[in-house]
Amino acid sequence: MLRKLTTLATLAFALVTTQVHADATIDKAAPDFSAKTADGKTIDLASLKGKTVVLEWTNHECPFVKKHYDKSGNIPALQKEFTAKGITWLQVISSAPGKQGNVDGATAIKLNKDRNAAPTNTILDPEGTLAKLYGAQTTPHFFIINDKGVLVYKGGVDSVASSKIEDIAGATNYVRESLNAIAAGQKVASPSTKPYGCSIKFAG
Repeated sequence: MLRKLTTLATLAFALVTTQVHADATIDKAAPDFSAKTADGKTIDLASLKGKTVVLEWTNHECPFVKKHYDKSGNIPALQKEFTAKGITWLQVISSAPGKQGNVDGATAIKLNKDRNAAPTNTILDPEGTLAKLYGAQTTPHFFIINDKGVLVYKGGVDSVASSKIEDIAGATNYVRESLNAIAAGQKVASPSTKPYGCSIKFAG
């Protein structure tokens, strides 16, 4: 009897762990979440149904993020282009306390102002809960959810995995390509690509 209970407990634990660390799957409903934002509010995915949502994992100290922000303005330009079209763009900061890229809400807001960035909001995820739910691996790492709540893209910002600004011009911008396809009612051409950048700085 004890062995049976132990087995059941192990299976239950495995189930919970799987749910918490489940990767988001293309063409399936995006994992629901509720999270704190840099402005002290709470945002949940369910309330955004009917909108296209971009989740962008970021770490302002990562050289790959710097390439697309400080050095080129590439990601801020994307944010402005698509938020102007009604898309909800959410940065996610999953760096743990004491780790590279961890910031409080006020600092996150100031960083965006200083870099001329324009996300709809910034999610603070210092426990890494949202990153693990989606299977986010790097900064940057993108996930795009369509207006029906279905995940239609996950991967890198573009096709050239480097930290060199000069590589941006010749790269395929997967995020722009995907968002334009969604707006046109078309299927995303490359729904899953390999992300590149710095590893997310989880605790431990």
